[in-house]
Amino acid sequence: MGLLQSSRITAVLGPTNTGKTYFAMERMLAYSSGIMGFPLRLLARENYDKAIKIKGSNKCALVTGEEKVIPPAARYFFCTVESMPLDRLVEFVAVDEIQLCADEERGHIFTDRLMNLRGTAETMFMGSSTIAPIIRKLVRDVEFVERPRFSKLSYNGTCRVTRVPPRSAVVAFSASDVYQTAEMMRQARGGTAVVLGALSPRTRNSQVELFENGDVDYMVATDAIGMGLNLNVDHVTFSRMGKFDGRISRRLTPAEVGQIAGRAGRHTRDGTFGTTNEVGGMDQELIDRIESHNYADIAAIYWRNPDLDFRSPKTLIKSLERRTTEECLLRVRDAEDHQALVALAMEGSILDMAKGRQAVELLWDVCQVPDFRKTLTDQHIRLLSQIYHFLMTGKGKLDTDWVAQQIERIDKTGGDIDTLVQRIAWIRTWTYISHRENWLEDAEHWQGQSRAIEDRLSDALHERLTQRFVDKRAATLVRSLRAGERILASVKANGDVVVEGELLGRVEGFAFTLDSSLQGGDVKPALTAARKALLSDIPERVALLEQDNDGSFLLDDQAQLTWRGVPIGKITKGDAPLKPLVEVYNSEFLDGPSRERIRVRMQGWLDRHLKAQLKALFALQDAKLDAGARGLAYQLSEELGSVQRRTVRDMVNSLGKDVRKEMGTLGVRIGREYIFVPSLMRPRPSRLRALLWANWNGNSVPALPDFEATHFEPSDEHSENFCKAIGYRLMQDRKGKSLAVRIDVLERLSHEAFKLLRGEKPKTEAAGPAEENKAEESKTEEKAAPADATPVASEAPEAAVPGEEATPAAETEAPAAEETPSETAADAEPAEAAEGKAEEPEIPEGSFAINDAMRDMAKMDETALAFTLKSLRFHPTRLKGGLTVFSQRQPGKGGNNANRNSSSPASANKQKQRNRQRQEEKARMADSPFAVLQSLKTGKR
Repeated sequence: MGLLQSSRITAVLGPTNTGKTYFAMERMLAYSSGIMGFPLRLLARENYDKAIKIKGSNKCALVTGEEKVIPPAARYFFCTVESMPLDRLVEFVAVDEIQLCADEERGHIFTDRLMNLRGTAETMFMGSSTIAPIIRKLVRDVEFVERPRFSKLSYNGTCRVTRVPPRSAVVAFSASDVYQTAEMMRQARGGTAVVLGALSPRTRNSQVELFENGDVDYMVATDAIGMGLNLNVDHVTFSRMGKFDGRISRRLTPAEVGQIAGRAGRHTRDGTFGTTNEVGGMDQELIDRIESHNYADIAAIYWRNPDLDFRSPKTLIKSLERRTTEECLLRVRDAEDHQALVALAMEGSILDMAKGRQAVELLWDVCQVPDFRKTLTDQHIRLLSQIYHFLMTGKGKLDTDWVAQQIERIDKTGGDIDTLVQRIAWIRTWTYISHRENWLEDAEHWQGQSRAIEDRLSDALHERLTQRFVDKRAATLVRSLRAGERILASVKANGDVVVEGELLGRVEGFAFTLDSSLQGGDVKPALTAARKALLSDIPERVALLEQDNDGSFLLDDQAQLTWRGVPIGKITKGDAPLKPLVEVYNSEFLDGPSRERIRVRMQGWLDRHLKAQLKALFALQDAKLDAGARGLAYQLSEELGSVQRRTVRDMVNSLGKDVRKEMGTLGVRIGREYIFVPSLMRPRPSRLRALLWANWNGNSVPALPDFEATHFEPSDEHSENFCKAIGYRLMQDRKGKSLAVRIDVLERLSHEAFKLLRGEKPKTEAAGPAEENKAEESKTEEKAAPADATPVASEAPEAAVPGEEATPAAETEAPAAEETPSETAADAEPAEAAEGKAEEPEIPEGSFAINDAMRDMAKMDETALAFTLKSLRFHPTRLKGGLTVFSQRQPGKGGNNANRNSSSPASANKQKQRNRQRQEEKARMADSPFAVLQSLKTGKR
C-alpha cells in the first residue's frame, strides 16, 4: 500500500488476557471496511467465523497463504500478516501480536506492516508493552492504550508431570518431548490433548475441542499455545525452560515465559503457572517479572528493504541485502525466500530466463512459496525451479499432469503421526501454490482438491493422536480391581483372557500380552486379574505341550522353536554345530519346573528333527572308520557337510580304495573341488544347515536364498563360510562381481568340462547300445544304494589352475591334468539325437565350448556360466567368429598372449609334435643298457 499516514494510529498494548483482540474486532466492525492481520492462520479463521455471525458471509473474507475466501462484496478481511492485501484501501487496519517484529524468522514482515500499512481512518497495533519504545521511535503521532490483565497470574511451585492439576497445559518445546510427555499423561491420567505448531488448523481445533469439551482434562503443547489460542486453561506447567530456535538451543526469555504462562486463566478467572520436578523451581526474579508482567523493552526489530530492484536476479539480491541507517532496525538474515532466490540464481537455465523486470518479479513470487516442512531444503529448491521453468515456458502455467502427480503422492491417510504431519506440511505448500493467480489451469479445482486432501489428512492425524494419547475406554474393571471386589476370569479357546466380560489381553504359547487399551496405572491391576485366569490354564498348557505330537513343533527361519505356530524358545550354541541346545523364552507365568519340562520336550524333538533331516552327517559320526577316514568324517560334521578338497588333501590321499568305497556308501562324494554329501543339497537340509551355522557362529540368520535354485546372487550378509555351510560356493572376481553356485552343480560342470577336454562325446550326442546298457546298470546300482548315500565309483582329482580372471573366494590348488574325473549316477544326463544339428565351428584341441549339457545342468545364462567356468580355473579364449572356448592351460611367462597363441591350430600341431618326440625318446631310453641294469637291480624287469 505504501507509506500512508492515517488520521489516527493506536497502539493497544498489555499482557495476555486483556481483551486486545476483542477490542480491535469491535473497532473494525464499526467501520465500513477493514483488514486485520493475525500471526496464525488458526486465529484468522477463528475471528473470521466470529465476524460472519455479525456481518454475514458475503461481507467477510478470509485470506491466508493456503486459503482464500473472498466474496465479491467483501469489506472485512481476516488474514495472516504475510497475506494482508497491500493494495486495498480500507478504513481500518489492525496487526495483532506486533511484538513479533523482533522475531528472527518473520519479524521483517511485521516490521513492514508497522511502518507501511495504514487504514484511511484508523490503524491499530496490538501486542506486548515491550514493543512500545520501538513504535514510538518509528511511528509518528501514535496513541498508546495500556490495557491491564483481567485476572491474576501467580506461581504455584513444582510438581511431578503426572501430578499436575486438572485443566492444565504442560508445555514442551519439541515434538518428541510432547509425545513422550503425552504418553506419560495418558498412562497416569487416562488421556491428553496434543497441540503442536506443525498441526494443521483443523487438527489443532479438533484437539483443542477434546480439551474444551471436557473429554480430557489435560493438554500437552509446544509454545504454539502462547500465540493467541483462547483456552480454558487454569494452570500452565513448564516441562522445559529452553528451546531450539532454529540455530541454537537457548533458555527462554522472561517475556517468552510470560507469554506462555499467560494462557492460564480466562477473562476474570485467575490462573497459575509452575514447573515440573525435572526442571526445578523458578528464580524469584523471574517469578516476580511474570506475575507483574514486567519485561525488558525490545531494543531492536528485524527489517528488510521494501524498495526492491527487479532489473535482474543479481540486483534483486543486492537490494534485499541493503542496510538501513536506523539503529533499531536489524537487517534480516537467512530469510527463507531470500535463500531460495540465491539458490535459484545459481542455476544457469534460470538466469537465462530471468531477463527483464516481469521475469524477475515472477522469480521473486516463486521464491515466496513457503516450505512448511522445513526439513528438505534442497528438495524445496528443486520444486521452485520446476515451477519457474513451467511458468516461463509453454503456456506459462504449471503442467496439469505434473501437478496431479505431485498431489496424488500426498493423498494417503496411512502411516504414523510423524508421517501424517509431514504430508500435511507438504499439501499446505500445494494449497499455497493453488491460490497463486494465473499459475494453474482451473485453479479452483486444485484449491478444492488440496483443501480436501488436507482435511482428510487432518482428520486421520487427529484420529491417530486420539488413539495414542486418549483412553476413552470405560474404567469399570480397573476400579473394581482396585477396590478389591471379587471378579470372574477365564481363558477362551483362542487365547483371549476375559475378566468380568472385559478383554484384558491374549495368551499365546506361555506369554501373556496385555490389551493395548490398558496402560500406565491400569497395568498392575490388570495383570493381577489376568494371573487369576492363567493360574489354572498355564499348567494345562504345559501338559498339552508334553503330550503333543512332533508335527506341532517347528524351527522357523529365525532359529526360533514354535509350538502350534507360536514362538516359545530358540536354539543356542551347544558343544558342536550339530548339537544345539534349547532355551525356553521367559514368562512370568512359568515357574522353574514348568520351564524345564518344556525345555526337555523341545530338546528331544530338536535332536530327532536334526537326525532325520541330516541323516548322513550323523551316520558319518557313528560309522566305524580308520583314522584318516574318521578325520575326514569329523571335518564334514564340523563344516555341516562340505569341505574344500585342498584343506583335507592329505587325508584324501591317505584313503585306500576300500575306504573310499565305504565313504561313498555313507553318502560322501569326493569331488574335484569339494568333499561333500549330495543328499544335503536338498532345500530342507540346506535351510537347516543355515540355521545351525548361524547359531554356532553367533550370527543372526541371513536372508535365506531359494534353495531350489542352482545359484543365487549373494548380498553383503552372505559370507563365504555361510555359503559353504548351505552347500554353495561363493565366487568373486577382481571387479567385485560375485555369484554363489551349488557345490554339486560345480562338480558336474567340472566333470563335463574334463570329459570335453579328453575328447569324449558330449552327453547330448546319441548313445549306442553299449552305453545304454551301461547307463541302465548304473541306474540299477543306484536304486540298490541307501537313499541318503551316493556311492563313489572313483575319486575326482583336483583341477589345474589355468588363470586368474575369476577366482573363488578360497583358492584351490592344481593337481595333474591327466587324472580321470569321477563319474556317478548323478552325473548321467539324457542323451539327445545328433541328427539335424547345425555344424559348429572347429574347436582347437585341448579346448571346449559351452554345450547344452552344461546349460541344462547349471540352469544359468551364458554369462553366469562363463563366470563359473573361469572360477573353476578354465581359461577363456575368444576365437575368430565370436566363439569363446575354454582350456586348462596355465598362462606362461607370456601371460594371456601365450595362452592365445597356444590355442591356435599351429601351436596345437607343434605341441603334438613335441609330445611324439618325448614318447619316442622315452621308448629308446627304456631299451638302453642303463635302463636294463636299473630294472635288474630293482627286480621289475
